[in-house]
Amino acid sequence: MDLGEQLFWLFILAIPISCVAWTVTHEEVFREPREYCVDRSRNGKTIYVRKFFYLFTCEYCFSHYVTLFFIILTDFTLLLHDWRGYLIAGFALVFVANAYMSGFALLRQAIKKEKTVIEAIKKETDTE
Repeated sequence: MDLGEQLFWLFILAIPISCVAWTVTHEEVFREPREYCVDRSRNGKTIYVRKFFYLFTCEYCFSHYVTLFFIILTDFTLLLHDWRGYLIAGFALVFVANAYMSGFALLRQAIKKEKTVIEAIKKETDTE
């Protein structure tokens, strides 16, 4: 692949990585397993148990493992076509995926704020 195609893959491949990492670590559909992992990460008997379960509660940490899965699935490398290309691709994908997740978090926060303001305006209007 030429550099342009690699960059295209970088930005496109980061989308499903960020989607999976965000969904597992934040959304309601995985609430029960996430609560179990939070409990085990706080109350595990050994540091290895605590750190292992913490990985499923932090979108940044979890995105590394999702990235590894997608690199294996797609055989994506960046700049170089050996183990160094996999390493560069891994960290670049994690960076871009986490930038996407940060943007998504800010967007959700802004939407929630707007809904709160609208509800306050509705209540104020109803009382008048």
